[in-house]
Amino acid sequence: MKRVASAKWQGDLKTGHGFVSMASGTLSNTPYSFHSRFEQGAGTNPEELLAAAHAGCFTMALSAQLAGAGLKAESLDTTCTINLEQKDGGFAITESHLALRAKVPGASQEAFDKAVHAAETGCPVSKLFNAKITLDAQLE
Repeated sequence: MKRVASAKWQGDLKTGHGFVSMASGTLSNTPYSFHSRFEQGAGTNPEELLAAAHAGCFTMALSAQLAGAGLKAESLDTTCTINLEQKDGGFAITESHLALRAKVPGASQEAFDKAVHAAETGCPVSKLFNAKITLDAQLE
């Protein structure tokens, strides 16, 4: 299974700009630039897209793990924060932090923790990162 996205860019790093698109059409010519990546400019940036991918992948993986344990989530609310830091003369993604708030009727803390751990390590996007992945999970 392949997924396709594209990026276009014009100009130099600091004054140039680009657009990202997805074959699905979810993003279509969405702007990105130095300002949206390193400052507070309008548009998206690669790290924001990675954060969305990690939050979405983890949450879907958790849903599958819970179902395997005979549980069904009332709600799973995951936020992902990606850290981009200057390191070794360049930039690197050094951490992806997931914060989860979950309502899972009938789940014991033990069953919840087991499902969360399996989702964290089994999520394909987690496997992609060569960075520290941290997680705070709260069962309500």
